[in-house]
Amino acid sequence: MDDDTDRSRLEAWLVGHGEYELFPCDPALADTAAFCSAYGFAPEDAANTIVVAGKSDPPRYAACIVLATHRLDANHTVRYRLGTRRASFASAEETRTLTGQEIGGVTAFGLPDGLPIWVDTAVMERPRIVLGGGSRRWKVLAPPSILLTLPGVAVVEGLAHPAAPRTDTESAE
Repeated sequence: MDDDTDRSRLEAWLVGHGEYELFPCDPALADTAAFCSAYGFAPEDAANTIVVAGKSDPPRYAACIVLATHRLDANHTVRYRLGTRRASFASAEETRTLTGQEIGGVTAFGLPDGLPIWVDTAVMERPRIVLGGGSRRWKVLAPPSILLTLPGVAVVEGLAHPAAPRTDTESAE
């Protein structure tokens, strides 16, 4: 897709959800760390939408929204909420098939009907968040309350936990 098509699709998804600002992004810089560094956003304001898969037959899926400074608790909270013995991040292919969106641009807007959306409580404490825009070309800047306008959304205590700060050695790998 091109910028205009991606933007039009995103704007259609956002109709009726409140105030927001669209922010264009170089697709090569769409991954959170690169985006924040290149465009001057704080990682603690970046809210990533991560599709998770519960290992069952058929698999169970949910979209989890967590701050970039936090780590999703897939082994406990997610697994428990999905009602499965195991849970993990959905693969890039599963994510694309389920949502029609690419990793680095997944957004909570425009997700399939019936897909649960779980938001970590820390996301709701930020004055403004940066969300994926459904493609690697766009981001959405909005108050976190915009997420509460989505069907099937639940704010979940303990969905994610603050991550240990990365050292220079880790970030170079």
